[in-house]
Amino acid sequence: MKCTTKKLSDTKVEIKVVLEKEDLKIAEEKATARLAKEVKVEGFRKGKAPLDVAKKHINPNDLASVTLDLAVRTSVPKAFEESKSAPLVIPNVEVTKFVPGETAEYTATADILPEIKLGDFKKLGVKKETVKVAAKDVDEVIENIRTSYAEKKVAKKKAEMGDEVVIDFVGSKDGVEFKGGSAKDFKLGLGSGQFIPGFEEGIVGHESGDRFDLELTFPKDYHAEELAGKKTNFNVLLKQVNEIVKPELNDELAKKCGPFKTVDELKEDIKKNLEAQNNLKTTEKYKDDLVNALVKASKVSAPEILVKDQLKMIENDISANAARQGLKFEDYLTQTGQTREDWEKTATSVAEMRVKASLCLQVLARDEKITVDEDVVDAKVAELREIYKNSKEALKNLKDPNVRQDIKNRLTIEKTLDFLVEVNSK
Repeated sequence: MKCTTKKLSDTKVEIKVVLEKEDLKIAEEKATARLAKEVKVEGFRKGKAPLDVAKKHINPNDLASVTLDLAVRTSVPKAFEESKSAPLVIPNVEVTKFVPGETAEYTATADILPEIKLGDFKKLGVKKETVKVAAKDVDEVIENIRTSYAEKKVAKKKAEMGDEVVIDFVGSKDGVEFKGGSAKDFKLGLGSGQFIPGFEEGIVGHESGDRFDLELTFPKDYHAEELAGKKTNFNVLLKQVNEIVKPELNDELAKKCGPFKTVDELKEDIKKNLEAQNNLKTTEKYKDDLVNALVKASKVSAPEILVKDQLKMIENDISANAARQGLKFEDYLTQTGQTREDWEKTATSVAEMRVKASLCLQVLARDEKITVDEDVVDAKVAELREIYKNSKEALKNLKDPNVRQDIKNRLTIEKTLDFLVEVNSK
């Protein structure tokens, strides 16, 4: 067997293979043995005739076809091994010449794992952000708590910001009602920002029983193109004004929130929780920044096949999230004001970065001999079984060796990220 390798790009190669007489002879012997099992020879049971006898009854075209198939399939892995290339998918093979018993030539093309040269992963020059908890942050949580314990009281007064109103409204453009622009008995918190600018402000100053029109213009970047930047009319009937009465901030309120005796204890607990949340966020961002810096410092290309797989995963995630809201992927594009082409352009960049990051982390794990013990994998699988104990499909998937390997790979990446944080924090 003779091989000639041509590098089409950093992530794709073409190998021209010439199979010689000896290569075909070995393949033909295997093909003969296989076809002989199906040959029926008079005086013998099916598949029991001596090989030299059975061979005379084998269709020459069948023998040539199976011989070529075996010769190619057994030589392709050897060809890529010889070229020191690791194919990421089953290679595409095109036979260009075949003379039975003499020679065969074919070309094998495939996306391959690119050569990766890691940069200095110990000196990436990334600093972890420090986010301190300010008094206003604690106060904001306190206000949310007060709101959650607030009482609604029907008020005979003009609506103000902070009140809740119950309204009927009909939206129209050029005198024609538009889809999604109408509702009855809708509860709206004034100041919540749920509606387009001017809507909530336009209700302020009105009282129960008032019917009025709001002439508003939708924002130019509104997700629904047919309404973006358009002038519209909303006919509103204010049916009820609810005053939101928040409880006083005192020790009694603190006791309702948990094992706290005073407001100060409640505030201290809120501060600790916010600090933990901030630390988690900054640590995750720090990891992302380190990986981005590692990719920039390294020589790595993203194979097209892996980018396409990652792009599909991104689309599937968006589709799943949209489905929970009763929407389709196309609805998501409409809401975000994107065409399919716009989305693919942006998402492809994200997919390429994810692939490069994954490849760099895999090489780092390999070079630094970062592994995960099987008992750690067992523990993770047990944890997932408990989480999905009511899903037969999920439990079945967890028995799949490929799923287990995927879990192990993810745990290895997590451990590698922790290693990256550790060496860059010294």
